[in-house]
Amino acid sequence: MAVESRVTQEEIKKEPEKPIDREKTCPLLLRVFTTNNGRHHRMDEFTRGNVPASELQIYTWMDATLKELTSLVKEVFPEARKKGTHFSFATVFPDPIRQMYRMKDIGNTVSGRKGPEDSLTLQSQKFQIGDYLDIAITPPNRAPQLPMRMRPY
Repeated sequence: MAVESRVTQEEIKKEPEKPIDREKTCPLLLRVFTTNNGRHHRMDEFTRGNVPASELQIYTWMDATLKELTSLVKEVFPEARKKGTHFSFATVFPDPIRQMYRMKDIGNTVSGRKGPEDSLTLQSQKFQIGDYLDIAITPPNRAPQLPMRMRPY
């Protein structure tokens, strides 16, 4: 006897993000590692308690957007302020089964341009306190070209 689920898409709703009152909520320490060559750090740079040397420590909240984090990084790195600079965000987190770190891409922003991923938050990307954030910064003259739309013919 086969049983079918009659749950509709409207009934399967994601739990909405609860707004964080930044006046009453203590910020978290976000450990950010940056590169300016357009590539993320290798996972072996995070092994055995080691971390890359390019650490930036930011106190923020789980509702921080990628655009907000981009502006904080640009305050520290003047060369990243140029219009067209690409920022590729990834979380780095421990994998308890394999006893190593793993990386998950969470979004991209471009300095001086609005994008669809600007409003993504750490919370919406399943960031957990204790994870690291790795940001690959690509200068505008070396930034990848935006993908062209394929024509239907």
